[in-house]
Amino acid sequence: MEEVYGIEYSKPEVVLLQDTGIGVAESAARTCYDSFTNSENDVIKEIEFEMPDSSMCDDINAIEDSALLDDLAWTYFHHSILEHANLSFLIRGTSRGVLQEHARHRLQAISVRSTRYTMSSLINAFIASKQGGGKEFFTNIVLGFDMFVTANEAYNRIEIGGMYDKLEYQFNVVEDFYAISVAKSSLGFLEEFKKNSEALYEALQAGKKKRNVGDAFKHIISDNVKVDMVVTFNLRSLKNYFTLRDSGAAFFQIRWLAQEMMKVTPQKYLDLIIKKK
Repeated sequence: MEEVYGIEYSKPEVVLLQDTGIGVAESAARTCYDSFTNSENDVIKEIEFEMPDSSMCDDINAIEDSALLDDLAWTYFHHSILEHANLSFLIRGTSRGVLQEHARHRLQAISVRSTRYTMSSLINAFIASKQGGGKEFFTNIVLGFDMFVTANEAYNRIEIGGMYDKLEYQFNVVEDFYAISVAKSSLGFLEEFKKNSEALYEALQAGKKKRNVGDAFKHIISDNVKVDMVVTFNLRSLKNYFTLRDSGAAFFQIRWLAQEMMKVTPQKYLDLIIKKK
């Protein structure tokens, strides 16, 4: 946890799911210069004389150091070679605000937890609250979701109250609110568990989820909501990302994320993209 501007925030968690190694990047660079035999890595030297088999490819992907890549990265600034190395990160607990910042980095593959498909529990809590529990029931249920990067309960109650008020407004103006919020097979629960918010919530949770329920309710959530995502960068793009986002000028939440990503990035990559102090 860290306090910023009077609000306490949780920090994201990051795992490196896979990395492709730097050997392919050296192979690419040696191809440009036809200099395989100059490598300090024996398996790269062999490429001069034979096409790599599966065993050689394994050895190429296991390379830990490359003097040529170091020269190209820091002496000649030939960074396009770094595009042949890729790293994939699983990120949990960053914010939708950070997601907007991430989208500005063009060269990445990104898959994000979808609000379109994953808002059922939130909507179920509201539907159940209409059976006597009211705003307090909804607030207490949603607090248990741990869905915000802000960690102050008092502040999060304000956030949740705002979501409830938006849903309440929509409930009062949409002619058949339940048709857009509850699966047909679960509509009977509304009568079966009338005046029992807790039982209705449990029944809705156990029942079939309304398909694409988030389509009607995306407007209720803010940039404060946590998101999970998998991102894949090539090494050149990761260099740009770390340069911009590990800066004191960056939005503090994306700076935290960049720092966590750097922690799980193997040193052989950092040596090629982070200037040694």
